[in-house]
Amino acid sequence: MLDDMEIAENVEIKPILDVATELGLEAEDIEKYGKYKAKVSPSLLSREEGKAGKLIMVTAMTPTPAGEGKTTTSIGLADALNRAGKKAVAALREPSLGPVFGMKGGATGGGYAQVAPREEINLHFTGDIHAITAAHNLLSAMVDNRLHFDGTCGLLDCRRVTWKRVMDMDDRVLREVVIGIGGPLRGIARETGFDITAASEVMAILCLSEDLVDLKKRLGNIFIGYSPDRKPVFARELKADGAMTALLKDALKPNLVQTLEGTPALIHGGPFANIAHGTNSVLATRLGLQLADYVVTESGFGSDLGAEKFFNIVVRTGHIPPPDACVLVATLRALKLHGGVELGKVDKENVEAVDKGFKNLQKHMENMKVFGVPFVVAINRFPSDTKAEIEKVTELCQKEKARVALSEVYSRGGKGGTDLAQEILKAIEEDENRFQLLYTSDMPLLEKIETVARKIYGAASVAMEGKTRRKIRRIEREGFGNLPVCIAKTQYSFSDDDEALGRPKDFTLIVTDASLSSGAGFVVVYCGDVMTMPGLPKIPSAERIDVAADERITGLS
Repeated sequence: MLDDMEIAENVEIKPILDVATELGLEAEDIEKYGKYKAKVSPSLLSREEGKAGKLIMVTAMTPTPAGEGKTTTSIGLADALNRAGKKAVAALREPSLGPVFGMKGGATGGGYAQVAPREEINLHFTGDIHAITAAHNLLSAMVDNRLHFDGTCGLLDCRRVTWKRVMDMDDRVLREVVIGIGGPLRGIARETGFDITAASEVMAILCLSEDLVDLKKRLGNIFIGYSPDRKPVFARELKADGAMTALLKDALKPNLVQTLEGTPALIHGGPFANIAHGTNSVLATRLGLQLADYVVTESGFGSDLGAEKFFNIVVRTGHIPPPDACVLVATLRALKLHGGVELGKVDKENVEAVDKGFKNLQKHMENMKVFGVPFVVAINRFPSDTKAEIEKVTELCQKEKARVALSEVYSRGGKGGTDLAQEILKAIEEDENRFQLLYTSDMPLLEKIETVARKIYGAASVAMEGKTRRKIRRIEREGFGNLPVCIAKTQYSFSDDDEALGRPKDFTLIVTDASLSSGAGFVVVYCGDVMTMPGLPKIPSAERIDVAADERITGLS
């Protein structure tokens, strides 16, 4: 089989205006970024009130380091739905340069289920993430500027500033830095650090805002630290919200591209799910629901992270409806990993390990039932998967009375997603949808954390130091106890220990810190050793990427 790049190069994609026209858009509704990309005006959302398609959310079991193909499955499912005569759109996140050059490589799907133009989407795209980086760091600069001119008796206490800086790259040495050293002309010396842009609250705000007015309000509500008399200080008090909004005005507009089969794809926003809320913008999803009969979106990593936050944070905003059905992606290699097989040997047949590893998928299935949404298990087939292994996992899913379908979109494109598309349509039409949130807004923050830990992760208890508990209670006293929690933890386990594979039981979830994201509208809870600024792996993907003499980019997986 050809590699991803060769497959993409052999497909002649349509001019973006043709894609927009087929979607029902006029030329004046889009702003072209070259021949194959465009931004769509959010003003379209004020038209055609009442029209709404069906929403399908794609999540997964606990992944291997390379991921289990949620984006590939989402793209292939959208293509399959269009092949079935349905008007479908994919709504996906934008790739971050961190993973592109780090562990996972690109994020435009794979095989015959890709979005295009892949190199442009994976690299700078339309500049949204750069705009988010600039807006975030503008606020950082204004914070330090205020400290410089006000000294120690001004609006902010330099010892209690919580707002860091960001960059869209994996760089572990920037996790903790000291700034302002070298004399009074360089500001006030203090400790701070960098997060990756995908973890920025500004990224979350962009993805959760329903319009420009909401965006500016949320940016103004960003908590940046405390005053000398220990009162919360917000970005609006520095008068930073207007300039930040100006930087994000165009970034707020959803991006339109296409799959290799010509299915429209709205790609917008890119928060990670292990350290943020993990879904594309509500604007892109709402736009898709207005323009198409079916929208296929994804949430990051497994159901314990992306799906839980999709339900409890994104749907809770009321900007998008609960999904009509979900897809739970499973792979034989992930099942074997959770069944005790070493990562380097998961491509070899091992039916016994599939059986043992099923307990991980089983827990994810239980999580979907907790939220009451119909779902289909999609077995994302890899070339090394054997008939015996596929039959085993199918049998195990059927014993759980779960819908299951083999997905071969990687090797066959939309044709390989026919069974999955038919099964998801049946789930929407025939299965009861009893969607419910996991917890109420008036529940105390500590109780919300414990509810997620027990019901979604399977933890027996939650532990934290007294200073963390006091910080959470202070957030409540300051009026933010009604917010949902966004738990940041490893994506490789239900627990906070990435080596605890399978379905760990009777474990204690270790909460190490918490922070307020009042602009985004949630409280971030940090568990275990989770890092908000990743580091590059020993052999980063960047080492394989190059540019040929004809300007063709190579090695971008």
